[in-house]
Amino acid sequence: MAGELTTRNQKHAVGRLKSRPQFLAVREGEKRRGGLFLLEVLDRKEPDSQARVGFTVTKKHGNAVERNRMRRRLKEAVRLHAGFAMQPGHDYVVVARRDVLEASFKELAAELKFRVETKPKHRRSGDGRPRNV
Repeated sequence: MAGELTTRNQKHAVGRLKSRPQFLAVREGEKRRGGLFLLEVLDRKEPDSQARVGFTVTKKHGNAVERNRMRRRLKEAVRLHAGFAMQPGHDYVVVARRDVLEASFKELAAELKFRVETKPKHRRSGDGRPRNV
């Protein structure tokens, strides 16, 4: 029975970003801002590989106990609600804000799922023309 449960969940498995160069590479990608966190997304152009996720909580957001609690809450929200929505071949970095501690888990999971599923908006070209012309 235990084998059945683990094999069923593997199709939604999400890898982890572990090294600093991986995190720095994702910074060059798209940024999806939210009230509770910033989500950075990078398309690696490898559709056959699994999605990978990393978590960043800076020291300005509290002591080690609080930072670890923020990280654990984000990991669990990804595992339960947002992991299935992550695109294969993409890297995601969740940069936590202090409000992650006070938000309800339901609210945190809903925002994370929404940010992951949000498609990038088209940017205006920087040709220097005024917008209303």
